[in-house]
Amino acid sequence: MQSILVIDDDDSLRDTVALMLENEGYRAVTAAEGRTGFEQALTLRPDLVMVDLRLPGMSGVEICKQLRASNVSTPIIVLSALGDEIDKVLLLEIGADDYVVKPFGARELAARVRAVLRRTSAESCKVVHVGQVEVDIERRIVKRGAEEVKFTPAEYNLLTFFIQHPDRPLTRDMILNQVWGYSFMSNTRTVDAHVLKLRQKLEIDPNVPRHILTVHGVGYRFLP
Repeated sequence: MQSILVIDDDDSLRDTVALMLENEGYRAVTAAEGRTGFEQALTLRPDLVMVDLRLPGMSGVEICKQLRASNVSTPIIVLSALGDEIDKVLLLEIGADDYVVKPFGARELAARVRAVLRRTSAESCKVVHVGQVEVDIERRIVKRGAEEVKFTPAEYNLLTFFIQHPDRPLTRDMILNQVWGYSFMSNTRTVDAHVLKLRQKLEIDPNVPRHILTVHGVGYRFLP
């Protein structure tokens, strides 16, 4: 049974989310304070961490930063209140895999959880070669020779989705829903922009790609 750590100082919301997760077949662990939650994330190593943005003791942003600084690759979903002035791109840059704005429905949250777990757990112990680039999926490290190639979490998630679906035509909507876990807060141009960045980092000649191919009228096909 997969375990999910919920860090939120709102007792009612925390208990509601925990109950929803248990009804979905997960084991829920809860923490009401940031520092406590961070320590639980380090010691328990859950399959997923859900963390509120505003917490006593240690903020959600700081928890994300410290977990990634500690080389903890556990996927993270940030919970933020409607009206919070947050840079959503920044959240992804500091290591969060997704974010959900409060108030949210149980079906939306469950879908986000499934999407994040699906893309981070599949084939998690593989080392894959894409041309001259080596992708260590378990350690979330991409290298060209001895040099590490830096990826944002969103770019890395897109790369692993391609790796998990080789030589298949993938529509932009399919990629958006599976990688980002939602479609209504973004659009397919997000996919195109991230594909461009992947090509710049992976392809010998980004203008003549050999690995991430455009399928006209459909989307993309990945050839490792």
